[in-house]
Amino acid sequence: MSDVRGAGPDRWALHHGWTLRAVPGPQLPAEIDGRILPATVPGCVHTDLLAAGLIADPYLDANETTLTWIGRTDWVYETTFDRPTGDHHRLDLVCAGLDTVATISLNGIEVGHTENMHRSHRFEVGSLLRDEDNTLAVRFDSAYRYAEAQRDRLGDRPNAYPEPFQFIRKMACNFGWDWGPTVVTAGIWQDISLHGWSTGRLAEVRPLVTLDGRTGRVELHVAVERAADHPLTVRAEVAGVSAEASIPAGQRTAVLTVTVDDPALWWPHGHGEQHRYPLAVTLHGPDGAVLDEWHRRVGFRAIRLDTTPDAHGAPFTLHVNDLPIFVRGANWIPDDAFPTRITRDRLAHRFDQAIEANINLLRVWGGGRYESDDFYDLADERGLLVQQDFLFACAAYPEEEPFAAEVAAEAAEQVTRLAPHPSLVLWTGNNENIWGWHDWNWQQALAGRSWGRGYYLELLPRIVADLDPTRPYWPGSPWSGREEIHPNDPAYGTTHIWDVWNTDDYVKYREYLPRFVAEFGYQGPPAYATLRRALSDEPLAPDSPGMAHHQKAADGDLKLRRGLDAHLPEPRDFDDWHYLTQLNQARAIQLGVEHFRSHRGICMGTIVWQLNDCWPVTSWAAVDGDGRRKPLWYALRRAYADRLLTIQPRDTAQPRDTAQPR
Repeated sequence: MSDVRGAGPDRWALHHGWTLRAVPGPQLPAEIDGRILPATVPGCVHTDLLAAGLIADPYLDANETTLTWIGRTDWVYETTFDRPTGDHHRLDLVCAGLDTVATISLNGIEVGHTENMHRSHRFEVGSLLRDEDNTLAVRFDSAYRYAEAQRDRLGDRPNAYPEPFQFIRKMACNFGWDWGPTVVTAGIWQDISLHGWSTGRLAEVRPLVTLDGRTGRVELHVAVERAADHPLTVRAEVAGVSAEASIPAGQRTAVLTVTVDDPALWWPHGHGEQHRYPLAVTLHGPDGAVLDEWHRRVGFRAIRLDTTPDAHGAPFTLHVNDLPIFVRGANWIPDDAFPTRITRDRLAHRFDQAIEANINLLRVWGGGRYESDDFYDLADERGLLVQQDFLFACAAYPEEEPFAAEVAAEAAEQVTRLAPHPSLVLWTGNNENIWGWHDWNWQQALAGRSWGRGYYLELLPRIVADLDPTRPYWPGSPWSGREEIHPNDPAYGTTHIWDVWNTDDYVKYREYLPRFVAEFGYQGPPAYATLRRALSDEPLAPDSPGMAHHQKAADGDLKLRRGLDAHLPEPRDFDDWHYLTQLNQARAIQLGVEHFRSHRGICMGTIVWQLNDCWPVTSWAAVDGDGRRKPLWYALRRAYADRLLTIQPRDTAQPRDTAQPR
């Protein structure tokens, strides 16, 4: 039986006493069928099976290929608990994150159904609770079966990989990527709890923090949920300044404004301190008693994106507190395919690695997840700027129901959740989908079916404008700023450069004169110790079975060899190959960064693909899947130094029209 443990006033975590079982099916291995396992919540099926010793580690050798049955199986989590004590008008079951197609039952009665990993859900359950021995069950239907059914219903649409990831609101890279394993997860992946409350609660607090000259302003948009129709009062305090608003009976919203004179500012690291102020919001009943409270830390800073056309096209220049920032960025992918293994300490270490490499911005890429509260809090604390993609990547996405409503709800929740964070400076509509529609032979295959344009150019900008007008929105990465200009035109907005990796020598970077490079990268293997931990190949060779399985890029080894042939000696053995391919990766990216930085004023930022890995793999990362720094990390530290002296040729730098996908 789960013990109901306190998680703040009138909140009780339901994280204990869970079991896990598979729903019978022909795909189940005999050793799994009929077993009831202890389950960790938050967690997922893969990590529970690993803990029970029932599956091999999918990150080692080619074990991943023997575990595809997990994503094609239905799973049931179950626990029991007693009703918490206390007198409450309402008792709600709050699910912060369910992955993904979940049916929730309490004492045999269905209370809800969810189909989106990226949003939370709340269900009123007070009338269903017994004093003792309540049974809570969460059944997860196969993500594959759901996605394939939606694909069959709506019609197939093109994507970068032969998986149905765009037909389910789930972390796309769970279905595999050109750097990641195919581990289609299921589980209660975020907190699950009971919330007891009376009269009213804070359903939403959305602070819009702005800076006008030396005056800071926090405009607080508050929404309440009611259990009784009484007048309520909401109060807010920040930096010693307070405000109060009444919410009369029958109303559910209020707006409070707190003005702070001459606040200490929040700056990205390298430009100043990261000052933050505690912001407290409390909801009071008619007798003045505190009904609910909300606490965050906010920072005062001004964000502006300059895209005013000029003689070179149209720039993409980020201004923080009226200072133009040259972005020295890196793309961020989920640091583990199983998100509950990513601790705050692990994130802090990865952020330290980024800062030590002189990185000042992380772009949270659209095939992963909206990151944890710890992620954005650490970015605030350390002064790392964050560009956040909405979660669409490398595919044509359906705009029919249920997806349109799910996307709208997900986007509204995440924009509201992340509004307090000064580190978040830009929302981006998608990764490469507008480009894909133009250049990846999608249009004939789509035959007029929806592909996501309405999300990127209508729905998402409207949500950001309505809920968080303090931050800029950019429809895609890449994006030129206007539909009549090719989305990957280097002279306009943001561009991705992938012909260097796919087809050309890396000195071709010097042929580009871009305004902002949001993706470019070059591969190299992980550290030798990482390979030896992950692979049992004897001997190791570039094409040995484990090495081949941990190279996910199309023709990746041939592209590595092409790069070596152009610049370095013939490898004599595996050790030579390993060192020289790592060296070539570092040299390629250093050449590109130094060239782009030498055009500062025209080019105002680079975001290298990529900072991190989620497992041991040959990839574009600077830090490998075991957290070890590759030679690329050291090259970035030099090329991204605060002051860079570089000598560059100028006769070949010309704007180019397009670049190829990775």
